[in-house]
This record gives sequence, C-alpha cells and structure tokens, in this order.
Amino acid sequence: MLKRQHAVVIVLAAGLAACGESSTLQVADGTGPSPKLPEPNKTLIPTVNIAPAVGWSQGAKPIAAEGLQVSAFAEDLDHPRWLYVLPNGDVLVAETNAPPKPDGSKGIRGWVMEKVMGKAGAGVPSANRITLLRDANHDGIAETRSVFLQNLNSPFGMALVGNDLYVADSDKLLRFPYQAGEDSISAQPTKVVDLPGGPLNHHWTKNVIASPDGKKLYVTVGSNSNVGENGMDKEEGRAAIWEVDPTTGSHRIFASGLRNPNGMGWEPSTGKLWTAVNERDEIGSDLVPDYITSVKDGGFYGWPYSYYGQHVDARVNPQNPEQVAKAIAPDYALGPHTASLGLSFADGSKLPNFTEGAFVGQHGSWNRKPHSGYKVIFVPFADGKPTGMPMDVLTGFLTADEKAMGRPVGVVIDKQGDLLVADDVGNKIWRVSAK
Repeated sequence: MLKRQHAVVIVLAAGLAACGESSTLQVADGTGPSPKLPEPNKTLIPTVNIAPAVGWSQGAKPIAAEGLQVSAFAEDLDHPRWLYVLPNGDVLVAETNAPPKPDGSKGIRGWVMEKVMGKAGAGVPSANRITLLRDANHDGIAETRSVFLQNLNSPFGMALVGNDLYVADSDKLLRFPYQAGEDSISAQPTKVVDLPGGPLNHHWTKNVIASPDGKKLYVTVGSNSNVGENGMDKEEGRAAIWEVDPTTGSHRIFASGLRNPNGMGWEPSTGKLWTAVNERDEIGSDLVPDYITSVKDGGFYGWPYSYYGQHVDARVNPQNPEQVAKAIAPDYALGPHTASLGLSFADGSKLPNFTEGAFVGQHGSWNRKPHSGYKVIFVPFADGKPTGMPMDVLTGFLTADEKAMGRPVGVVIDKQGDLLVADDVGNKIWRVSAK
C-alpha cells in the first residue's frame, strides 16, 4: 500500500507542470494603482510553473537598462538573500535559506511543494551567516570578504542604530555590539524579542528597519499559510509588521493583514513607511498582484479574508465580513505572482532616470503561466506617491528555454550611489551603475 501511495505522489509531482491553467492577461494588466482583478480561477491541482535553477554560465550576466551597466560586485556566495550598507560603505549580505520545517512537508501537497521549490533553487541548506564585503578602492568589486556573523538561524533583515546592530533571525530579533570598520563580531548577541517561528514557519523571512530617530524598530512577519488553511491559531502575531521598543523588547502590531511583507523603507519626501508584500496563490495565474504600499498605523490590509482591499477570498473558513469592511487597498500593484521581495527607495541614487522612486527585486513566479517577475524594476514616484508604470532596471535572468540563471531578491543603494542586487540562485551580488 505504501509503495502504491509513493507511486501516486511521484506521478502527481511529475505531472504538476502540465496541469493548472494559464494567464489570460498581461503582467502589466495587474500592475499600477488600479490593477485588473479577474474572477478567481481555482483549479483542482494548482498551477506550478517552476523555472529550474541552473546558475550563470561563464561570462553571462543580466541585462541592464539603457544608460546603465551591470557587473559582479561579489561572486561565489551561498544563497545571498538580503543586503545592508553600513555607514562606512561596507556591505553586509545575509547568506541564508529557510530553516528546517518538519511540519512543512506533511501530506502529498507538502511533499510535492517541497520538491518543486527545491527545483527552483530554494532547497539548499542555510549557511546561517552574514558576510561583510568591502570595496576599499571603490572599483566596484569587493576585494575583501569576511564572515561577519555566524551560527545564526536563517538570518534576514539587518539594521544599525548607533553601535547596535540588529539582526532578524527566523525566530527572534537579536542585538550585537558593532564598531565601525571591524571585519567580524564574536560577541554573543542579546535577544530583543522572540518572533513567531516554530516547526512550520511557512514564511520564515523576517526583515527589520529602524525608525529615523532610532527609537523604534519595525519587523516584518509573514503568514504561516497561504490563506489560513493551517488554522488561524497558527497565525498569532503573523501577517503583520511589528513595532518593537529595542530597549525593553515590548512590541505591538503596527499593521496587519499583510500576507508576506518583506522589503521596507521610509519614503524620503513624506517620511511614510512603505513595504513590499507577496500576495496569495492558487486562484489563477492573474491573481493576486503583489504590491508595494504605504503602511498606516493600525491599518488592516485584508489577509486572509480579502485581497486588494475588499475582494473576498471564498476559500477562507470562517469568513469575517467585519474585517473585510476594514481592509485597506494597497497603493500600487506589481503584477501577479512576481514574488516582489526587495524594496529600496532611490534616495542617493546616481543612476540616470532612476532618482525618484523605488527599486523592487522580483524573485519570480512559480504559480503563473507564463512566468512573471525574475527582474528588478523601478517604480517612479512624484510627491511621495507612485506615478505611471514601472521601468525595467535589470532583466535577462531567464534563459530562452525558461530556466533561471538567477533570481533577484534584496536591493540597496550603496555609498557610491549604485544599485546592489542580491541574486540567490546565481550566488552573486550584482552592481548596477551608470555607463
């Protein structure tokens, strides 16, 4: 009997790529301040369209927008996901991947998803370290590399306040002492606060940024499911941005209903907090657009009960009309299933035509035919708000036969005014500069 069940699972896994549905709209239709939102199209077997991870061949690189050039700032890293630039210009990169999730692969669906995500390059063990990269001669290549922090637990976000470096592990927020110019930290961390983790920890990445005055920290915590199917008791404190007092560890939910927030930034002209959010899957290739949005204190953004404002998700049980009525529509859609993770405002950018707005790293789809994302885009802003359609900054991450040479994640402006992009499949940090 067990052999028969195993055979069924193999057949299901092999056939997933051929099942599901396809998009009837363009990615651009689901982009901008007023995206098209067709009727949900839920299929018996979810659409699975993985771009197999193959890495970059010798000499290959992404394609930069007109007027820009791209080169490797650092290579041969181990799944680099997130970036942080220190005041002295040193660059920290979180080499990280998902922690072990013993409850995440239960059942046929969990087993299949584990296999297909591994095919996408997301199945490697986590290096659990933060590496320091230094370009002392400012030639655009990091000639110095050192292990800055190690033995972490799937680290992601980083933020420096004075001489305190905060690191968001997958299950806690940590504080380390930091001195400018040091190549590594050996001191033991102080735990600021526990973050939702556990044996499932579905959306494991936790990002952190500091308020401009350094008195508060803001931490992203993704949901523990797609649409609450594991029970809302597993979502306590999740799908939210926390506000944390770094001195006491006391915290509160700053905003909620955000399925999987990742990148955060302070919009330069208004001082408002913005975040990039991954929306829900499995209701069609054209739903639901990921987005960037300003974040209101106390705001509720719909998850899991509704999407893009008050569009009810009929899969959620029980329904919650009162919460739906409170749901805030996001400011700007980024296209369905683009997996928009990185967010960095262009403050300090010296890239021509890319000086007022936000850079977004789009990791790329698995739940859409054809693929979406797999690029870095720029959303123009005017008067503190997005305006017009996004512009491609870095493309060419997919081969002609739809294999992934790289997948962009974190984006950040460095001290030279150039854009750095973490590529976790290509194991590189790309540097985009003016020609």
